[in-house]
Amino acid sequence: MNSKKHREFKDALFQQLARAAKALANPHRLEIVDLLAQGERSVEDIAEQCGMSIANTSQHLQELRAALLVKVRKAGLRSFYSLSEATVFSAWQAIRDLGQQQLSEIDRLLKTYVSEREQFESVSADELMRRIKQDDVVVLDVRPRGEFEAGHIRGALSLPVQELRRRISELDPRSEIIAYCRGPFCVFADEAVSLLRKRGFQARRLDVGLPDWKAGGRPTSVGTGH
Repeated sequence: MNSKKHREFKDALFQQLARAAKALANPHRLEIVDLLAQGERSVEDIAEQCGMSIANTSQHLQELRAALLVKVRKAGLRSFYSLSEATVFSAWQAIRDLGQQQLSEIDRLLKTYVSEREQFESVSADELMRRIKQDDVVVLDVRPRGEFEAGHIRGALSLPVQELRRRISELDPRSEIIAYCRGPFCVFADEAVSLLRKRGFQARRLDVGLPDWKAGGRPTSVGTGH
């Protein structure tokens, strides 16, 4: 391949690769990818969760779809979106982890808005896997019920954080509880651990969310059962 052809090839190649990077270079679209890592969602649900209008949400979804990062399923007049491949979450995971490592502003934001997190020891995925095998821990999924049904840690109990205060009597105070939610930027598990510890429970937070757990090849289930 001569130098001109080689240059044309490299230019075309990196232009195509930049399509995915460009699609992800937007805070709203990154949040959408983070949300879709939990499972399939309607446009209306994505808009509500992300605090955007349906029109703006649809526009961002079209950008992600054009870059082949999400796919759509039609059901009547409604559209449901999901990540096109597991590698899309891996890309978001890499961006997220790089940002946490390199950008001090992210660390400052976490300390400001999740101030209690540093007070409580968290649990790694590997440690939780060992504890599950020993059957000496209660795993609590505190995400919305629809996300639990779309996929959850095998054996976990579904108790959305919004329902925890009124349903806390359903939990055994003698058991250690490990709560988890969407991921390291989600505060549902922090809120659950704070409430449980104030009520005298031994509770800790899993340091990753369901998508990270699943990406590590650890056991998951779908549906309403454990």
